[in-house]
Amino acid sequence: MESDLKKQIDALRFLLEEQVRKGQMERAAEIQFGELPRLEAELKKLAGLQDVTQMDKGNIEVRIRGLMMDPSTSMPIVVLKDIASDTVMPIWVGIFEANSIALELEKVAAPRPMTHDLTRNLIRNLNAQLERVVISELKDDTFYAKLWLKQGTEPLVIDARPSDALALALRADCPIYVADEVMQKAKLNTTGPAEGPTAEQLRGWLEGLNDEDLGRYKM
Repeated sequence: MESDLKKQIDALRFLLEEQVRKGQMERAAEIQFGELPRLEAELKKLAGLQDVTQMDKGNIEVRIRGLMMDPSTSMPIVVLKDIASDTVMPIWVGIFEANSIALELEKVAAPRPMTHDLTRNLIRNLNAQLERVVISELKDDTFYAKLWLKQGTEPLVIDARPSDALALALRADCPIYVADEVMQKAKLNTTGPAEGPTAEQLRGWLEGLNDEDLGRYKM
């Protein structure tokens, strides 16, 4: 399909040059301002759809299972759960970011826009849309994330901290993904504080939580 569109576009461009040489300006205008832009728009749309399909490969869609306090250190944890399995992945976050996530989970509106509300408003007012966030890398016990936006037909990818990405994803009501290799690493190394429980102990605790437990620990 994409190759066919490219061939049609190349043929139209050749025809456009030919019509201009012949002085057939009416036909040239039809091609330049009608047929050619239409095909180019179709090609760009098709390329965007393929980008999204490619982007989903190797990523696992997750939901925020809960926001709670680490029972050993009283540090905030966001628990992400694979929507297709019982696998969970904890991410320790800062107090400010945890509070921002908690407010959105509870659907509590702040009297004035907080930082993540402001960021969402800026995105909207720049005629852009946050389409998804991806926790893309785990390196040296630090998670990295990317914001996938679209402004008009142009895709934009912006680096972000996972806590900020999650707070924005909630406000934009967009999907959250974790790269498969990150999920695999996080299952083996939950990157918790050194004085906290072991990875196995913490994973067992998280996987055993029910909704009542989440309510007890939710911030």
